[in-house]
Amino acid sequence: MAFDPSTGAKPYRGRLAPSPTGYLHLGHARTFWRAQERARAAGGTLVLRVDDLDRERCRPEYLEAMFDDLRWFGFAWDEGPDRPGELAPDQYFQSARAASYEQAFEGLRRNGRVYPCRCSRKDVRAAVNAPHAADDEPIYPGTCRPTPGGASRPANSGHTCWRFHVPDGEPVEFVDGACGPQQFVAGRDFGDFVVRRADGTFSYQLACVVDDAAMRITEVVRGRDLLVSTARQILLYRALGFTPPAFYHCALVTDERGVRLAKRHDALSLRQLRAQGFTPEQLRSAQGWEL
Repeated sequence: MAFDPSTGAKPYRGRLAPSPTGYLHLGHARTFWRAQERARAAGGTLVLRVDDLDRERCRPEYLEAMFDDLRWFGFAWDEGPDRPGELAPDQYFQSARAASYEQAFEGLRRNGRVYPCRCSRKDVRAAVNAPHAADDEPIYPGTCRPTPGGASRPANSGHTCWRFHVPDGEPVEFVDGACGPQQFVAGRDFGDFVVRRADGTFSYQLACVVDDAAMRITEVVRGRDLLVSTARQILLYRALGFTPPAFYHCALVTDERGVRLAKRHDALSLRQLRAQGFTPEQLRSAQGWEL
């Protein structure tokens, strides 16, 4: 629905947020197409943001291919690096938004919502009886978590990351546009999570929240594998004083073995399918997509 001045409803703003760490595949296309269709149906704005925080895996050739594949498939965004709106062109790239993440992180640190942690991923996975969250991320066992009234370990190690201190036992509830009512419990379904890595890079969780708030995104459309991440991000929205958007988590596209598509599925990349002679129209009507 477009903006209705009689009700004060916010204008719809959706987004595409690809990462140039490989070639886009059918799974990306399905989710992005749903995001575009929902923005168009609402008479809203579609924003393209490049999630290029991963310095090691993001490559110029993947970025060039990403733009080419999106346009070939039929995507047409309203704001982005090549179509600036309220932000400067470079601000649609996460790699250029470190100052915004730093500001949000410092706010969390001042308010005692994050703490330094020296544990590596290997340490967490090796922790005795460390359970796993719903998305198979090990729940942090609390090794470096400050005790009530106590101090955390000093952040003087080159291997120190920073974790968000989740409020144990607090329910996180939201109604998903595709999956219906959702509830996760902090400390049970997910634990303290990283917001800044040991190399200084900000995490997907923090960057995504800061960017979606800055770009005034009203609905986030993404894959169903990120439902638990949404619960984590809602806690960040609350801690930062932002209003969370609505969420719509699409069903995942799988291969012939039922395995969720990843960028290693080169045969199902848009680039390969295009080379094999498939048209966007054929791909959009394939596999029973309900677009």
